Amino acid sequence: MVTRDLLSISDLNENELNQLLLSADVLKTRGTDRSMDGRVLTTIFEKPSLRTKASLELAAKLLGGHVLSFGAHEVQIGEREPIEDVARVISRMSDVVAMRVFQHETLVSASRASDVPILNALSDFEHPCQALADLLTLRERFGELAGLRVAFIGDGFNVACSLAFAAVKSGIHLTIASPEGYSIPGDIITKINNTSGPGNLTLVSDPREAVSGAAAVYTDVWASMGQESESVTRKEAFAAYQVNSELLDFAPSDVVVMHDLPAHRGEEITAEVFEKNQNMIFDQAENRLYTAQAALKYTLGLDQ
Repeated sequence: MVTRDLLSISDLNENELNQLLLSADVLKTRGTDRSMDGRVLTTIFEKPSLRTKASLELAAKLLGGHVLSFGAHEVQIGEREPIEDVARVISRMSDVVAMRVFQHETLVSASRASDVPILNALSDFEHPCQALADLLTLRERFGELAGLRVAFIGDGFNVACSLAFAAVKSGIHLTIASPEGYSIPGDIITKINNTSGPGNLTLVSDPREAVSGAAAVYTDVWASMGQESESVTRKEAFAAYQVNSELLDFAPSDVVVMHDLPAHRGEEITAEVFEKNQNMIFDQAENRLYTAQAALKYTLGLDQ
């Protein structure tokens, strides 16, 4: 068995991504195996969490593993001790570590010091656990990902970045509409453009252009954790980017809407649109469990 980090969707090649999704589908339809029997997952969360914490910790337990869980106040990365020392200690008592952090560099530093694989449970760069669940949900709904047209309306932050990498590798044609100054950062766009795969990414400023022809429209909060001080400015910048019935008039009549949650009804999405699409949205949330199991198996080399 070869263990490996999963810090970014870009860590997966096309075949690995497809196999991971197949593994998640098997776990969902045929039931959980016990491949993590006796192994330990440690979670370290600098940020609050509902879906990520629940899915990863339950995933490990359903696979027969054990869980150690640490919140920000317990570890105090960079204050009480450096992340490298935390990683060295935890890796001697764990088999895999999932970290939810503010700065992606924290994950990179932990990876360099750790003797066990590190799984990105969210950083300012990416949210691979979410993107995996998104792909599984889309595949369940539409059957094939190759050629599927998806629109993302909102901030070019971590969720959008992971979705973009995943789209390129899975064959999705993804269009992201963001206001000026809030698109995916240029250095990440370069990495996405250099990613091999059958899909592609298009960046636009007009959300109506983005949703035209889209089978699914995805949105996210306008101010993520750590950006609360920018909430007023962001509400003004994103006012024309709300996913509402007027915007969806420019999309096909059978379009579905996705959201990674938590949702701020009345901001990035209206209550009407949310409730109409709540089955799709909560399928995304449920699928976090099955893709978390598959991701843990991947990092531990249990899928080999």
